[in-house]
Amino acid sequence: MNRIVDISSDGLYLSVYRGFLTISKSGEEQGRIALDDIGGLIIHAHGASWSNQVFVRLAERNVPVVLCGSNHAPVSVVWPLEGHHVQGARLRAQIDASKPLQKQLWKKIVAAKIRMQGQVLLANGKESGGFEVLARKVRSGDPHNIEAQAARRYWKALFGSDFLRDQGADGPNALLNYGYTVLRAIVSRAICASGLHPTMGIFHSNRSNAFALADDLMELYRPLVDQIVVNLGAAGDSEVCPKTKMALTSLSTFDLLSGPGLSPLNVQVGRFVHSIATSFETGEANIELPALPSPLELSSLGLNSKETVP
Repeated sequence: MNRIVDISSDGLYLSVYRGFLTISKSGEEQGRIALDDIGGLIIHAHGASWSNQVFVRLAERNVPVVLCGSNHAPVSVVWPLEGHHVQGARLRAQIDASKPLQKQLWKKIVAAKIRMQGQVLLANGKESGGFEVLARKVRSGDPHNIEAQAARRYWKALFGSDFLRDQGADGPNALLNYGYTVLRAIVSRAICASGLHPTMGIFHSNRSNAFALADDLMELYRPLVDQIVVNLGAAGDSEVCPKTKMALTSLSTFDLLSGPGLSPLNVQVGRFVHSIATSFETGEANIELPALPSPLELSSLGLNSKETVP
């Protein structure tokens, strides 16, 4: 099932019992979920505590644990040491990947992101034709920073001329922070499962960023988070709360179409990341990108979630 589990209430204690993650408060169990159903654990609560077995058992399943600050952005990720059965060979291929290959991969990712941004604008009745033109202009390594040009148009068109993307702000910005944290956890797990290392990005290379590759590979999916935030705003929900978290964590189950057919986002992300690993091994930039969702699919994204956030 690959559910994203969010811990946001103080005073909770996390432990493992017979294959389940159990959540207790003052000695009384509040809920439990099978470890095999967890795709990521996100902890917001400053007063939460846990047993060591929580990290051990989740690491055995390649599940990242994301610790967040007060602005709902991640400040730390607990990363499993062992992943794919051919991890050593994959890591060597990742380290040895040529600059031209990395630039070609980044070109494809940026172009896919820009096309997804255009589709989100189309779904919201905004002018989007120019985004296909921008996507076609992206060259190897994006030397002309077409990504930034698209972003300047995109944010103003989607959220209004007064909107500024600010990670420290409340409202839509906080919702975006939370949604990107969910997405980062999904991509991070796929990276681990594919035998790659998150520190070695293909574009992001900040020495202080231990998850540069996750930040690179999640780019093309970010507009889906943006669409959920727009949908929540239209429904009158503009703050981070259990209801909006439920909507944002439902992203992992959103169906996307790609080569093998229709599959939940967390499965499609796994195939995409695997194709990146294969590209490192073969030296050819052949990656599995999702098809653009229809405007109708995007307009209801995040609004039909029935699962509760643990």
